[in-house]
Amino acid sequence: MIVYTLKSCDTCRKALKWLADEGIAHSNHDVRADGMDEATVRSIVIALGAEKAVNKRSTTWRGLSDEQKQGLTEDSAVALIVENPTLMKRPVFKRGGEYLAGFDARLQQTLKTR
Repeated sequence: MIVYTLKSCDTCRKALKWLADEGIAHSNHDVRADGMDEATVRSIVIALGAEKAVNKRSTTWRGLSDEQKQGLTEDSAVALIVENPTLMKRPVFKRGGEYLAGFDARLQQTLKTR
């Protein structure tokens, strides 16, 4: 499993600690330090949907122009995340060909059972 995180994100740190505590094998990909290639971002956006893939509560989102925020599509979400990886909602878990975003009790149960 690959976990796409941001080092400064509290939820990402909790998720990584939880995975380690549960003994779930994973590798960490820091979206800022390691970057995000377009193919990976496109796969995430297609799997999650543009609205769910973009973190609209982020400081980066608030700093975008109104034109950049309007009419969010798969293509525009991919372009924005490639340019600003911190716009991606996180953590994102890639297990096989499946992408899951966020970190709540339901997702934790999903990660434990599969």
